[in-house]
Amino acid sequence: MRIAVLMKEVPDTYSDRAMNLETGLTDRTGDVAADEVCERAVEAALRIAEKAGKDTTQVDVLSIGPASAADAVRRGIAMGANEGILLTDDALAGADLTLTAEVLAALIRRGEYDLVITGAESSDGGSGVIAPMLGELLDWPALTNLTDLAVEGGVAEATQAGDGSVVKLKAPLPAVAAVSDEFPDARFPNFKGLMAAKKQELDHVTLADLGIDAADYARPRAIMVGIERRPARERGEIIDAGPGAAAALVDFLDSRGLV
Repeated sequence: MRIAVLMKEVPDTYSDRAMNLETGLTDRTGDVAADEVCERAVEAALRIAEKAGKDTTQVDVLSIGPASAADAVRRGIAMGANEGILLTDDALAGADLTLTAEVLAALIRRGEYDLVITGAESSDGGSGVIAPMLGELLDWPALTNLTDLAVEGGVAEATQAGDGSVVKLKAPLPAVAAVSDEFPDARFPNFKGLMAAKKQELDHVTLADLGIDAADYARPRAIMVGIERRPARERGEIIDAGPGAAAALVDFLDSRGLV
């Protein structure tokens, strides 16, 4: 069985995030890291591989991004994945969701995978639509927002948690699966894994390697037409502790229809 895990480099969760007001794109000049939900996707793949047998299961980490995204790919290898593939092409700078999904689909077809695992929603864009888009483009079933994932007899079995309900899902392979933030935490790479990942050669790919003519094909389907900085937050009313504090708080809530 061949499993592809989609990895994304994102601005560090603990750093300030901003938009470039000239390009309308996320500012990625600061600290970046592998997206935590993608690490959970790697964890899901490794659990499946360990149960099926590592000698019969290949886990590859796939990513589209700048050269710096190699560190995110190596993070997946350090955790236990076999290979890393990074697609870097200047024509994809600022690619929208549709274009990103189309290129990912071409990269997945190249690897002839049985299962694709990704995060349900990235921490930067937060769209949550890449997995369904891939399912449509590949004509594969897509299981999303998963808290549990396993493979038995060529069938993906998963648990999907929603508002007030838990759903059990099944789909024959090949399939796309997207794990949520509620999936178990990813394992932490040990020193041996980190050193091995640092030395391992990645498979660097361009659009041309996929048979895609960048001039004709790789064009965003959506563009940013306007952007402006959010106004600074105004200081709220401060109610000091005292005899009238409770009444002032009730009046405040009542004025907004909250009580």
